[in-house]
Amino acid sequence: MDISIIEGLVFALCLGILGPVAFKLGSNHRKKVAEASIKSAEEEAKKIINESIKLAEAKRKEVLIEAKDEAFKLRNEVEKDLKDRRSELGRQERRISQKEDSLAKKLEGTEKKEEQVTEKLKEIKEKLEETEAIKKHEFELLERISGFSKAKAREQILAKLDQEMDHDKAIKITEYEQKLNEESEEKAKKIISQAIQRYSIDEVSEMTVSVVSLPADEMKGRIIGREGRNIKALEITLGVDLIIDDTPEVITISCPDPLRREVAKMTIEKLIVDGRIHPGRIEEMVERSQKELAHKIRADGEQALLSLGIHNMNIELVKLVGRLKYRTSYGQSIYLHSLEVANLAAMMAEDIGANAAVAKRAGLLHDIGKVMSYEVEGSHVQIGVDLVKKYKESPAVIHAIEAHHGDVEAKTAEAFLIQAADAISAARPGARKENLERFIKRVEKLEEIANSFDGVEKSYAIQAGREIRIMINPELISEDKMTILGYEIAKKVEQELEYPGQVKINLIREKRVFEFAK
Repeated sequence: MDISIIEGLVFALCLGILGPVAFKLGSNHRKKVAEASIKSAEEEAKKIINESIKLAEAKRKEVLIEAKDEAFKLRNEVEKDLKDRRSELGRQERRISQKEDSLAKKLEGTEKKEEQVTEKLKEIKEKLEETEAIKKHEFELLERISGFSKAKAREQILAKLDQEMDHDKAIKITEYEQKLNEESEEKAKKIISQAIQRYSIDEVSEMTVSVVSLPADEMKGRIIGREGRNIKALEITLGVDLIIDDTPEVITISCPDPLRREVAKMTIEKLIVDGRIHPGRIEEMVERSQKELAHKIRADGEQALLSLGIHNMNIELVKLVGRLKYRTSYGQSIYLHSLEVANLAAMMAEDIGANAAVAKRAGLLHDIGKVMSYEVEGSHVQIGVDLVKKYKESPAVIHAIEAHHGDVEAKTAEAFLIQAADAISAARPGARKENLERFIKRVEKLEEIANSFDGVEKSYAIQAGREIRIMINPELISEDKMTILGYEIAKKVEQELEYPGQVKINLIREKRVFEFAK
């Protein structure tokens, strides 16, 4: 066996025997060291705890001392505050006591003054009674001297005062009218006369019938048709009355609506040219005539705008302007009347420096509501205002239309011009006609208004209602009161009567004395 192997075995055997012994010896040493460390730590902890207890006790004593000091300070402050409050209460009590004493003195003085005032009032009352007695005695003395009672003297003074006031009012009214006439009459006449001279227009009469000429009398039978079927179809479809009488080669169409009359006339003329007259053909021709009339109405509206130089108007308003051609008022064509008002208003607007474009536009549209008067409820003014508002006309145009009959107060120069132009167009001789019954009622109403005033003996409407001549009782109405009476009658006529142009109020006061020589 090799010696080195033997040595290794011996070394291993030694290690196996000595290892456990060495491990045990190391363990015992570490145990002793740990126990010593634990004992040292316990002693150190006990030392720290004892020091902490001592420190806490010292701190407690310190805090207790501080708390006692703070409580002492607080107690001193509270006692000082209580002392101050007691002192303030004492001062307030003294002030209240002083005020009570002062009030007592004032109350005593007031009672004395009340007694003095009562005595003075008693003295004043006695003096007033004495004054009243003297006044009564003086009045009685005056009544005996003058021969007038108090009531009669008052009446005489009031009557004199009334006369003086009537005189002053008459003077003021006369001065105002003279001044107004001097400033405006000459210029107004010049402007209006120039406008009238520069513009003229033909007038047409209002009619409720249209006449259709026939090529021959035998055409009447064809229009009537077998058992009257053609004429019945025409009347029902068109809404008109056809009058076929002995008048040669003529058929009369009767209808209050000019549009329906025009459609009927156009339809019958087309049927005569076509030659085929039967109910089916009638309906076809009516429809064609209505379309042609609609085109003609639009063309008439556009022609009116072109002649006036008006642009940018809603097409629906243009059509309504064209329909004015088939509306009349007192025999006057509203279409021609509107053109005339537009031209007159524009001319006058240029003369006075107003807006001629607004005046022209408002003049053309001022009676536009009459187109719809058969279809919509309300006055033509309100209908017209609603229409122009609907189609976005300017506020100035709307106001001029709204004010052209005085329904609202005119606030612009253009509104006043539309009123004037409308009156000029309606009042020109031959412009309008009215039926006899309406004319008689207007004249009677004019006389009735004049006779309703005290002091009017008789009144006579003359000059076709353009003037009223009034006979005044001279015993009741003085010359000064005549001016006031004329002014009041004119105002009442304006408020209660509708008339074209103006009415002259002519007052006549004369005193006649009759004596007989015997």
